[in-house]
Amino acid sequence: MKFIIIIITPKKIQVFESETDQKATPTRTYNMEEEQGPYHPLRDQDGDAISADDTRLKQLGYKQELSRNLSAIANFSMTFSIISVLTGLSTTYSMGLTYGGPVTMVYGWPIVGLFTLLVGLSMAEICSAYPTSGGLYFWSAKLSGKRWGPLAAWLTGWFNIVGQWAVTTSVDFSLAQLINVIILLSSGGRNGDGASGDKYVVIGIHGGILFLHALINSLPISYLSLFGQLAAAWNIVGVFVLMILIPCVATERASAKFVFTHFNTDNGEGVNNKVYIFVLGLLMSQYTITGYDASAHMTEETKNADTNGPKGIISSIVISIIVGWGYILGITFAATNIPYLLDETNDAGGYAIAEIFYLAFKSRYGSGVGGIICLGVVGVAIFFCGMSSVTSNSRMAYAFSRDGAMPFSSFWHKVNKHEVPVNAVWLSAFVSFCMALTSLGSLVAFNAMVSIATIGLYIAYALPIFLRVTLARKSFVAGPFNLGRYGLLVGWISVLWVATISVLFSLPVAYPVTIETLNYTPVAVGGLLLITVLAWILRARHWFNGPITNTNE
Repeated sequence: MKFIIIIITPKKIQVFESETDQKATPTRTYNMEEEQGPYHPLRDQDGDAISADDTRLKQLGYKQELSRNLSAIANFSMTFSIISVLTGLSTTYSMGLTYGGPVTMVYGWPIVGLFTLLVGLSMAEICSAYPTSGGLYFWSAKLSGKRWGPLAAWLTGWFNIVGQWAVTTSVDFSLAQLINVIILLSSGGRNGDGASGDKYVVIGIHGGILFLHALINSLPISYLSLFGQLAAAWNIVGVFVLMILIPCVATERASAKFVFTHFNTDNGEGVNNKVYIFVLGLLMSQYTITGYDASAHMTEETKNADTNGPKGIISSIVISIIVGWGYILGITFAATNIPYLLDETNDAGGYAIAEIFYLAFKSRYGSGVGGIICLGVVGVAIFFCGMSSVTSNSRMAYAFSRDGAMPFSSFWHKVNKHEVPVNAVWLSAFVSFCMALTSLGSLVAFNAMVSIATIGLYIAYALPIFLRVTLARKSFVAGPFNLGRYGLLVGWISVLWVATISVLFSLPVAYPVTIETLNYTPVAVGGLLLITVLAWILRARHWFNGPITNTNE
């Protein structure tokens, strides 16, 4: 019989194992850091990160249910592939050309990137203190105290999860549209009477993509980690290949003066004020650099989460800013005729970046096949982006249902034998498909739905940051990663930036304003706010108490 004796002192925990009941030499020793607020992890004498992760999670009230196998690189890769500059910039390049053109894209990107980095830094600081899959809503609960915690968690959680579902909907729908364009170009293009799928074909493709993403996300996390790292590599290599290849192949290239100074005011939308045009064009950049909360949602599966989670947030934003700016420059050097690129009668049906790729190869080789292959590179990046987005969605749904905030919560937070929340995976795919069904009725309604992907998600980002710089200004205890005395300043700038873009991106994008041209973003976001508040007042306030502890250890 083996005897195990544990001696606990204020500074260390010693574990003795012996074949007799006599105390022997300690076999394991854990050093206890001095308790300071919520952050006081246990580490063994070798600084074992996994033991510290398990201990920290228990301190936050949860037992380890998910498989903790993700490295810092894997965490970064998942988030970087969700941001995916190939996805965001390629699918919204037409918007950039329409509202300001080269000047808006070339200068708007670093401006948006800088403010987004500040938002990311504020989130990373909070993530380091509270590394859980719940992420934003858990932060809000802890930062607002017992009185306001449940309400703050409820609002943040629903804006976060609906925003994530909208991101997945938008990403996979854009891939379905790109596949449709590839089919169009492969059959001769619109000028060559090529065949083009209708809206039912697009929604069918969208459903198939989501099904594949759900299957992949049902695999063990070790496989998903490999896919994530492949996705990150594909995005980085793909950006550099396309930004160099396309302008080199094109027989006509724009001048440096055009790329750095041309401001397109001929948008065909009745918008003439240059400042207004520039602001509307920023949506391309802000839509692209989003989804980096994924690193927080993956922390319960990441080793050394209190440092690697924040690193994943910051590094994914910084690298995306760098490679994204290079991609914008490279592609814009091949964009010589903006009106034609946006013309719905061109080969790609007005899909600007597809037309750029197609014309570059067709003008030099007499065939646009090379351009179609390049679109395939973008398509694979979008596929990986949607895959990682479902991963993030499912972890958020798992954590939110673990705390009883969703209908049928007990079902959604179950994990399978591979420690994967497979029910939450399929829920996320199903909801994203249902959101895309609005496109069958009206693209206006669909655009309103996916507008939550940018504004709604950023509101979820801003809520815990706002609580950190107000209610928790003095009580917040930082983790290993912190901004020190600059935390409050960076936090306030982040909150003000989100407030600013929430207003700017709700402005009309065309004049005169009609039912077809109205910007329905405030309607969609306001509707989500109204529903969540009413749900809280009528029912949730009676039973939802915020994060629920599921361990007694």
